[in-house]
Amino acid sequence: MAEQRFALVTGCGQGGIGEALVKEYARRGLRPIATLLASEPSQHLDEAGIEWFPLDVTRKESVVELRKWVEGLTGGRLDVLVNNAGKGEAKCKWREVAGADKTAYTMTAIDTDVGEVQQMFDVNLFGPMRMVHYFHDLLIQSAGIIVNIGSVGGIVPYVYGSSYNASKAALHAWSNTLRVEMAALEVLTVISGEIGTNILKSDAARQLPQDSYYSPLAQEFEKHVQRVPDTTSRFVYAEQVVAQSLKTVPAAWFWYGKTTSMVRLLDMFGWRTVFDGIFWNMFGLAKLRHGEKMKMK
Repeated sequence: MAEQRFALVTGCGQGGIGEALVKEYARRGLRPIATLLASEPSQHLDEAGIEWFPLDVTRKESVVELRKWVEGLTGGRLDVLVNNAGKGEAKCKWREVAGADKTAYTMTAIDTDVGEVQQMFDVNLFGPMRMVHYFHDLLIQSAGIIVNIGSVGGIVPYVYGSSYNASKAALHAWSNTLRVEMAALEVLTVISGEIGTNILKSDAARQLPQDSYYSPLAQEFEKHVQRVPDTTSRFVYAEQVVAQSLKTVPAAWFWYGKTTSMVRLLDMFGWRTVFDGIFWNMFGLAKLRHGEKMKMK
């Protein structure tokens, strides 16, 4: 009889990527372990018969408690660790929010609140670092795999997403180095495209500061945070990510979701500023340039 395999997935709130991932691991015969913030409802996991444990990836004590619980449950081993919990920009609705205020953060680079960004990095970058630090030995016991959920936001200069983009670019760089250093484990970095979850709704009321340089674009900004873009189903995404993570030799980077094919092509073969004109037109930034010219007359 084959030995039971275990998959731990962080950030499994209702309607998110994590929920889809744990259900897909269960469908494939693994025993999934989900995590939630203590304040989040768990009915969606309870009804699916999925074990879960409260976790705040920004707190060392919380990660240590989870480690003790998982070690007791699995007998000191772990086959898959998916670092999915994250705090995102509203445009990155595919990210599962795990910050204390459970909100996205969409803002121009020059109007950014650094306190918000520090919280974002604590979840998106330092959270996975904490998880790997405390769980790597359980994974080594099983010659397992670490899956870090990245984003095209870490590849392209998506407007109003500079903070999130920076946190994901940092995650990609760390995950790359982790893969090279950890010969005993597989490390898979997932470059996620537009995946449909609930996070976009959490930032729909955000506005620019009244004195912002971008005030001429206030209406465009409002439309941006309230839009409903075309996305890939989170369940289709989960099928592909789980399948990739269970391969004997998974990819180093796995690109999946709306926009990823185009982004990958342009990033690989385009010039450094290839995205500038695309986003300039998409977000109407020419309106700012026109306004500056009018002031100079």
